[in-house]
Amino acid sequence: MDAKVPLEVTNELTQILSNLVLGDNEIRSNAEKIVNERLSQTPELYILALAQFTTSAPEELMRSFSLILLRRLLFRSQSPPDGSNTGSSAPRLTLYDQLSERARESLEKTALHNLLNEPSDTVKPKVADTIADLANASFQRGRPWPDLQEAVFRAVGGNAALRETAFRVLERCAVLLADVPEQVFISGLQDSNTDVRLSALKATAAYLSHIPSANPSAIRVLGHALSTLPTSPNNYLTRFLNALTPLATSHPSLFAPHLPDLLRFLPSLVLNKKEYDAGPTPTVARPFPNGGGGGGGGGGGGGGGGRAFTFPPPSPSSLHNEEEEDNDRDDEEEEANATRLAALEFMLSLSEAKPSMVRRVDGWVAALVRACLEGMGELDESEEELRSWLDADPTNDPTDTTYPSAYEQALDRLSCAFQGRPVLQLAFAYIPGMLASHDWRLRHAGLMAIAAMGEGGARVMQHELGKVVSLVTSSFHDSHPRVRFAACQCIGQLCTDLEDVIQSQYHAEVFAVLIPTLEAPEPRVHAHAAAALINFCEGVARETLIPYLDAIVERLLKMLHGSSSSSSPSSSNGNGTNNGTSPTTSSSSSPSGSSSTSSSSKSPTNPPAVKGYVQEQAVTTLAMVADASETTFAKHYASIMPLLLNVLQNANGTEHKKLRWKAMECAGLIAIAVGRDVFRPDSGRFVELLMRIQNTPIDPGDTMLNHYLIATWAKVCQALGTEFEPYLPVVMPPLLRAANAKADVSVWEDDDDDPEKMEDREGWETMSLDGQQVGIKTAVIEEKCQAFETLVIYVSTLQGKFAPYLPQCLELVLPSFRFYFHEGVREACALVLPMLLVCGKNSGTLTPQMLSASFSQLVSLLQKESDTSFLSSLFRCFTDCVRVIGGPEQLAGEFGEFREGVLGAVRSQLQTLAEKRKVRVARHAAMASASGSASASPAQSPSPSPTPSQSANGSGGADERLGDDDLEDMQLLEELEDFALDDMAKLLRYFDVNHPLLIAVGSVKELGIRSKIEWDGEEEE
Repeated sequence: MDAKVPLEVTNELTQILSNLVLGDNEIRSNAEKIVNERLSQTPELYILALAQFTTSAPEELMRSFSLILLRRLLFRSQSPPDGSNTGSSAPRLTLYDQLSERARESLEKTALHNLLNEPSDTVKPKVADTIADLANASFQRGRPWPDLQEAVFRAVGGNAALRETAFRVLERCAVLLADVPEQVFISGLQDSNTDVRLSALKATAAYLSHIPSANPSAIRVLGHALSTLPTSPNNYLTRFLNALTPLATSHPSLFAPHLPDLLRFLPSLVLNKKEYDAGPTPTVARPFPNGGGGGGGGGGGGGGGGRAFTFPPPSPSSLHNEEEEDNDRDDEEEEANATRLAALEFMLSLSEAKPSMVRRVDGWVAALVRACLEGMGELDESEEELRSWLDADPTNDPTDTTYPSAYEQALDRLSCAFQGRPVLQLAFAYIPGMLASHDWRLRHAGLMAIAAMGEGGARVMQHELGKVVSLVTSSFHDSHPRVRFAACQCIGQLCTDLEDVIQSQYHAEVFAVLIPTLEAPEPRVHAHAAAALINFCEGVARETLIPYLDAIVERLLKMLHGSSSSSSPSSSNGNGTNNGTSPTTSSSSSPSGSSSTSSSSKSPTNPPAVKGYVQEQAVTTLAMVADASETTFAKHYASIMPLLLNVLQNANGTEHKKLRWKAMECAGLIAIAVGRDVFRPDSGRFVELLMRIQNTPIDPGDTMLNHYLIATWAKVCQALGTEFEPYLPVVMPPLLRAANAKADVSVWEDDDDDPEKMEDREGWETMSLDGQQVGIKTAVIEEKCQAFETLVIYVSTLQGKFAPYLPQCLELVLPSFRFYFHEGVREACALVLPMLLVCGKNSGTLTPQMLSASFSQLVSLLQKESDTSFLSSLFRCFTDCVRVIGGPEQLAGEFGEFREGVLGAVRSQLQTLAEKRKVRVARHAAMASASGSASASPAQSPSPSPTPSQSANGSGGADERLGDDDLEDMQLLEELEDFALDDMAKLLRYFDVNHPLLIAVGSVKELGIRSKIEWDGEEEE
C-alpha cells in the first residue's frame, strides 16, 4: 500500500479498465493492446496501479474485475511455449517473477488490506482467490509470507463474511493447512452461518486430503464435517455434498467408520419419495393409456394434459396464485433433484473408490441399485413428449434433456466397480417385475438397466444369459415404441459386452426379433434395430450370418427407399403431414431414390419421405453386414453399389453430408468384401467420384469429410491391390500433408471462476502442466494418426510399387517415432518402417543411408523408451528390420555399431525393469504385511491407526480395496513388461539361440510379483 503510483498512470488505468468491461469488441480490443504495451514497458508500475485499484475503485464491479485481471496478468506466461517445448520441466517465467521484492511486498500488503476491509460480499471471494494465488506463487518460490497466517486467523475470528473468506483462502492454499489447528475447522463446521459452514467444509476437505491418513485428527474432523449434512438447509445440501465428493474419491478409507451413519441419512435423499399412479393396463385398443389422449379426463392423465374441468371456473386471482405456487414447486423440485443427484454421486464415488469397504455395509449397494432403477423410470409420459421423441433426429433429440441419463450412467459405473456382483443380483430382483409392469416407463427402465450393467457384469450375466436374452427379446413385441427402442438398445449393448457368446449361442433368438423390427412403423425404432445389427455383426461368424443375409439386406434396402415407414402412423402428426426434422429424400431430390418412386411422390396420398438419419443408418448397417459376410455379399452387389454411387454423384448439399460420408464408407467396405473381380467394373467411376469430392472446395462445416476420404481411399486400395498404383499421385499429397501435421498446442490460463471451462473446450484435450492448462487439438492429431495407419495399408498392399514415395515417407516416419502426443502414431511408425524397408529392397531403391538412419533411430529409442507397451513394439520393429536386410550377420561393418547399440539397449532396459520389479515386490510385501496386521484386529475394536506404509498409499487401517487395486495395477504393468521381455528374448534368439543375455531376461521375469504369489501359494499348499 505504500508504493506510490503517479496520478496520470492511475487515471489512464481507470479509463483502460472501463473500456475493457465494455461490450464493444473494438474498444475492448484496443484496451487490451494498451494493457499489453504498458506491461511490456513499465510492468511493475501498472501492476501496482492495478493492485491499488482493487482497493480504491468505488464500484463493486470494477474492484471484482481488477482482482480477476490482476491474477491473470501476474501469472500469465510471458512467452507461451510451442508444441515441442510443452513437456519441458523448466519453470515458465511469469510477470510475478519479474517484480522486485518491494513490489511483491506491496502487492501482499494490498491483498491483506482487502481481506480485512473489503465491504462487499460479492467481491470478497475474488479477494480470497487473489490472496491464494499470491501465497501459492510465493511459497513455490521459497518466499515466506509470515503476515498471511496471522491475517487469516484474524479473519476467522471476524464477522460471518470475514470467516467465510478466510476459509476460502485456506481451501485454496495448501501450505497453510498443515499449521491450522483442527479446532479452527471444527468451529467453522459448527458455525451458525450456513455460508461459513459451507466454506469451512470445503477447507476441511482440502485439509483432509493433504494430511497423512495416520493423523488421528482426520477421523475426528471428518465426523464433524459429515455432521453438517443433516443440518444443512435444503437449498444448500447439494453444495455440501459436492464439497465432500472429491474427498470420497481420493480418500475413501477416511469414511469407513462413518458409513453406517451415512446409510441412515443418504438413502432418504437418493430414493424417490413419489408414488407411481398405477393407472390402467395397456391394451391393443389403447396401447398408451397414460398418454393423455384417451377418453375420460380429456388429456389430464399422464402428467401432460391441461387443467382439470371445474365449475364454476376459477377466478383470475386464484389462477395467478396457483401459477406462483406452481413456480415455487418447480423450483423446489429442481433443487430436490439436484440434491438427489449429488447424494447419488457421493455414494457412487465412495463405491467406485473402495467397493470392498462399502460392500461390507449391509444395504449400501442395495440402496444405490434401487435409486438407479427408480431414477431410470422417471421419464416424461406425456403424449407431446412421445410425439417429439418419434419425430426427432436421434443426433438432435430435444427429449434428451429430460432423459434420466445420470441414473443409467450411475448403474453402469456401479456395475463396473463391483464387476457385476452383487449389483446384478440386486437389480434382477426388480427387473422381471419392471418388464411385466403396466407402466411403459418401468419396462423401458428395466431394459436400459440390463444394457447398462452389461459391461461390468458380463462375466456374471453370462451364466444366466439365456434367461436374460429371453427377457429382452420378448420386449420386442411391446405396444410402446420407446420400449421396443430400449429392447434394440439392450440387445445391441449385450452384443458388444458379451461379444461372441450371444452371436454364437443366441443368434437365432436375436435375428428372430431384430430382422422384423427393421420394418417397425416408427423410424426411431427401425433405425435403432439397424444400429443394433451393427453391434451383432461386429462379433458374428460369417457362417452364422449367411442364412439371414437376404432378409437383412432386403429390409435395409426398404429402409433406404423409405418403404419401412410407408404405413407409419407415428411418423406423422396425426394429420398425415411429415414432422421429421431431418431432410427428406424423396426420389425427386433423393440421391439414392429411383424413378419408380418419383411419379408416386406427386400423389397427395404418398407416405412421408424417409428421414435422413434412417438412410444414414441403413447405409452404415449395410457396410457392416457386407464386411461380416465377405464374398457372399456379392449376390447383392448389383442392387446396392449403384445406389451408393448415385448418392456420391448427387448428394452435394450440406444437408446430405452425413449420407455422403456413410455412402463412401459403405462402398469401400463392399468393395473389399466382394473382391477385386466383382468391384473392378465400378472402380473407375467410384474413383472418379472420390476425386471429384476431394477436389471440390471443402465446406468449413464439413469437418469429417477428410477423415472419410482418407479411410475410403484406403479401402479402395485394399480392394484393388496392386491395381491401385496409378492412383497414388492422387491420394499421396493430401495424405502426406495430414501425416506431416504438427500438434496444435495452446497454453491457457487457469480460470478459477469457471473451472469447467477448460474441461469443456470441444475438440481439445486438456491437461494441467506447471499450473497452466495445456490444450492439444484432438482433430489434428487424430487425422495425423489416421494418415499413418493408412500409410501402413498402402505400403503393405503395394510393396515395391510404393517405391516413388519411399524417401518422403522415411523422412516423415523416423521423426514421428517421437510424436508423444498420440501413441497410435508411434505404433503405426513401428509397423510401417519394416514395410518401407521391404518396399525399398523389392524395388532396388533401398540405400545404406536409409538403413543407417532407420537403425540409428531405433537404437536411440530402445535405449531411452520408458513406455513398456511401446518398448515391445520397438523390439519387434527392430527384429523385423533385421530380417529385411538378411539377418543378424548383415549387422556388421558399417552397421556393426547398431548390433552393439541394440545389445546395450537390452542391458539398460533389463536393469531398469529389474529395479522396477524389485521395488514392486517390496511394496507388495509391505502391503501384505499391513493387510495381515489389519485382519488380525478384532472387528469390534476401534479402527487402528494406519501404518506408515499405508499412509504412503493414502489408505486407512483396513484399506483392503486400495491394496487390491494396487496389486491389479502392478500385475498389469508386469504383464506389459513380460510382453517387452518376450520380444526382447526373440531378438536375442534371432542373434544367437544361446545368447548369454537370455538368462538375464529369464531372471528379470522371475523377479515379478506374480512369481512371488505363485511361490507363496505353493508353500501354503
